[in-house]
Amino acid sequence: MIQYDLLFISTAFIFGTMIGSFLNVVILRLPQPGTSIVFPASHCPNCKTSLHWYENIPILSFTFLRGRCAHCSAPISIQYPTVELLTGLLAAAVAASYGLSLAALGYFIFSAALVTIIWIDIHHQIIPDIISIPGIVMGFCFSFISPLLSWQDSLIGLLVGGGIFYAISYSYYIIRKQEGLGGGDIKLLAMLGAFLGWQSLIFIIFASSLTGSMVGLIAMRSQKKGAFTRIPFGPFLAISGLAYLFFHPTIHHVFRLYLNNFS
Repeated sequence: MIQYDLLFISTAFIFGTMIGSFLNVVILRLPQPGTSIVFPASHCPNCKTSLHWYENIPILSFTFLRGRCAHCSAPISIQYPTVELLTGLLAAAVAASYGLSLAALGYFIFSAALVTIIWIDIHHQIIPDIISIPGIVMGFCFSFISPLLSWQDSLIGLLVGGGIFYAISYSYYIIRKQEGLGGGDIKLLAMLGAFLGWQSLIFIIFASSLTGSMVGLIAMRSQKKGAFTRIPFGPFLAISGLAYLFFHPTIHHVFRLYLNNFS
């Protein structure tokens, strides 16, 4: 049984790294208008030479090539093996938590979408609607087979999640006459609420606000732009959502202990 579990989780990890390799293509091309994520085949961004199959093996190719293109010796971004490794670990974690099931498939797709959002938002400070809007619909549909929540929890989650951030963004605009949260963040929180339920929102908002504020203060100090410093908030929301997905029993336990101390 243990050997079967290790084989299953290892297979899931390898599968995840392969999907991570494809996600790197999506991250690079999706923000570029009119660019296909399928054609042309994978190639070096610098010299445009198409990659051989052995130059496209997740994680291993980067290691063997020592982080440089085999054709022009241009450095390969560390993002590529990082995304592959992260997606592989998420696939293994989902497999270990949910086994071979539709729930595991759904949560892996959800995790892969969040990985894509994290990197696109870091590079371009946008969250593509083509990911978040279908993600909201898929999250609600997925709730009918999810072992973690009911469709009512999902519906309330997407409505409240999107509504809270819309209210915050609109209020900030009224007071400061400038945009605070982007529309992409609003849709992303609605997607998180749809997949994880309204119960997740308190933790996600608190954790993302705390970590985002800490990074924001560091950025303000380093960039010396004061209140005009801008950092993407989507990665903090996405990471908080992933933390809730895998650690929600512990999060709920800590929250109950906190409430009991004040009761």
